[in-house]
Amino acid sequence: MKICIVGVGAIGGFIGARLATNSHFTVSALARGESLEALNKYGWRLEQGGEVIQRPCIAAKSAEELGVQDIVFIALKTPALAQVLPTLAPLINEKTLVVSAMNGIPWWFFRDLEKQSGQAFQSVNPDGKNSLAIPYENIIGLVVHAAAIRKEPGVIQHKAGDKLIIGEPSGGQSERAEMLTNLLSEVGFDAKHSDNIRAEIWFKLWGNMTTNPVSAITGATADKILQDPLVRKYCSAVMNEAAIIGEQIDCKISEDPETRHIGTEKLGAFKTSMLQDVENNRAIELDSILGIVYELTQRLEIESPHIESLFGLTRLFATTKGLYKKA
Repeated sequence: MKICIVGVGAIGGFIGARLATNSHFTVSALARGESLEALNKYGWRLEQGGEVIQRPCIAAKSAEELGVQDIVFIALKTPALAQVLPTLAPLINEKTLVVSAMNGIPWWFFRDLEKQSGQAFQSVNPDGKNSLAIPYENIIGLVVHAAAIRKEPGVIQHKAGDKLIIGEPSGGQSERAEMLTNLLSEVGFDAKHSDNIRAEIWFKLWGNMTTNPVSAITGATADKILQDPLVRKYCSAVMNEAAIIGEQIDCKISEDPETRHIGTEKLGAFKTSMLQDVENNRAIELDSILGIVYELTQRLEIESPHIESLFGLTRLFATTKGLYKKA
């Protein structure tokens, strides 16, 4: 089986290295710069459980070099999507599974709303171009509940968690989603097949749409954010607004913010992905985490003052730092 990882940061590298432990899979990567060089020279490298996993990798800078794949995992940072997705056609035929494994809301999430209104959601699907690049019929949704960091190009360190949730974009069960679930389970992931992947995506967003931007602005780790009673209260208010929005799009949240905070506190002093991006002077994934939620509130005419203020403050911070450009 031929599998390609597009985006070899922390999560893409984690998934790629785990998959490469199965000798029946040829796991390649679409990469550039130092990552391309490191993967071709040393292969996949993953530090986990006190050991280093190292497996061969075929890395290329263009999709044409790799050809058609059975499965393509897209683990890009969302600011890169519009530029990269149109270049992936050589990897894909009508049977290829294209698995979105990214932070926040993926470009295909609001397909039905976009069809009904005739308007694309600019935050994640500018002018509908992302949807045109990847056929909807090929897509499988994936939610990653794991923490990993890229120590250096080509070297990933697994920190915690290995839960993956897989599902069809339109909901329901399918043989191909079940196949992918089993495949990921075989290489050590705690993989689950969901019949409502959109709800799973929204639930993860609901849990990290506050700590991500607050950490970016303040530089605080998640534990410090929740130790401040005023900030904790503010985060809860944002989450309550997001839960109301979720009910309007068939993504009901059954948990309360305080329960989620307690779970987050158990993870300790971890740095969110957005904080890591700020520290490394990389563009932050604001549009797929907060911008899309704000855009949705405008479309549905739902009052959300706390979401608006958090989005506005984070956007101003990132724009001032040169880490955000409107989609």
